Amino acid sequence: MQIIKQRKDFLAAARSYTVKARGVVVQARKRDDEGPARIGFTVTKRIGNAVIRNRTKRRLREAARLCLPQKVHKGCDYVFIGRASTRIRAFEALQSDLIFAVDKFHRHISG
Repeated sequence: MQIIKQRKDFLAAARSYTVKARGVVVQARKRDDEGPARIGFTVTKRIGNAVIRNRTKRRLREAARLCLPQKVHKGCDYVFIGRASTRIRAFEALQSDLIFAVDKFHRHISG
């Protein structure tokens, strides 16, 4: 998995399919190439100050690192958006939310 860093890639994912789960929002898109899967993380300022936003992003990154390598597909971009509940949600439940959202996206693109 690679990391999405450019704003245009985040915006392209935002224009695509969105899945809302209790602890996270996932925006995902199928690219036109067969390159490796790319993931990005973002948390809005509405969630809190920089300390809270960074803590939320760290939880998202770790949950994605543990549960997503076998779930993501080549040629897809995934943007994980932290919510207020991301920070306090049980870690196993957060991982389940990520898996649910990614699986729902894959069902959407496959048929």
